[in-house]
Amino acid sequence: MQAIASAPGKTILFGEHSVVYGEPAIAGAVDKRAIVKIKNSNNNKTILRSFDLNFEAELNTQSKKYILKRGKPGIIRYILEALNMFHDHSPIEITLSSNIPIGSGLGSSAAVTVATLAALYRYHNIRFNKQSLANDAHKVEESVQGIASPLDTLVCTYGGLIYLSRRKTIENLRINFNTPFVIGFTSKHGNTGKMVRDVRNLKDSNPKIINPLISAMGHLTNSGKVAILNNNISKIGELMNINHGLLDALGVSTAELSRMVYLARKKGAVGAKITGAGGGGSIIALCPENINDVAEEISKYDNILKTRFTRKGVSSKVKWY
Repeated sequence: MQAIASAPGKTILFGEHSVVYGEPAIAGAVDKRAIVKIKNSNNNKTILRSFDLNFEAELNTQSKKYILKRGKPGIIRYILEALNMFHDHSPIEITLSSNIPIGSGLGSSAAVTVATLAALYRYHNIRFNKQSLANDAHKVEESVQGIASPLDTLVCTYGGLIYLSRRKTIENLRINFNTPFVIGFTSKHGNTGKMVRDVRNLKDSNPKIINPLISAMGHLTNSGKVAILNNNISKIGELMNINHGLLDALGVSTAELSRMVYLARKKGAVGAKITGAGGGGSIIALCPENINDVAEEISKYDNILKTRFTRKGVSSKVKWY
């Protein structure tokens, strides 16, 4: 028997960092996915392999330790934490495949965590629903990162375009938002935990300055929701540009991220901004027209993905041999 689950990556349109302080946020699932397969181990060891990411490790799920046989550890911590919390520690073989770039701000850790838990629950024949799955995945991310927004795991679980309110209620924005966008991402990976801590330190040392910025980002997100529901693409782009400026003021932009943002706007993107925690990672550029021009320009310096939002969230199944 093999349990298989997959979950989409995500991109944040509005609300990075401010969501940590109770402000609303809007994020959407993208058509790039992480796939996790779990089956019985043949050698009494728990082995994690990823041919896409070129790593292999032997895991001790009780002590949360691992022996890295090849590759870089990165995403292993999330899988190991999920297994430590929700697995019975019996030996298993785990295979991970993903076309979500690691550390690019596209929710790779959340997608892998959600897919791992869904496959694990299927493997153990545990009944679950999306809300409980998203909650458990958030616990894993919070344990690994120290502090984490629930937004990433919500989007990777439910799919679609999601509005997270100040009261932490979830609203699926049921609108056919098919405008394509370009994700530009640098070779310098962002560190979500570090960036969240840096913004908190800035806020604590300059509360009269930073608190109004956080509040403004909340108002901006609510304006973005209205624009999305009205399918007002130019307004969405305008708000994205403002949001980038506010994120820059929080100190989470870099020279590389700003370069991609301004190149995208120069080549016709109606809006471009950091997506994710910043400090490296990625930008999102909304391109109702000229998507190829934007992608070509950014790709001269950095990496790009052309993508769209998807309504498909987590999926899982059991395959019998």
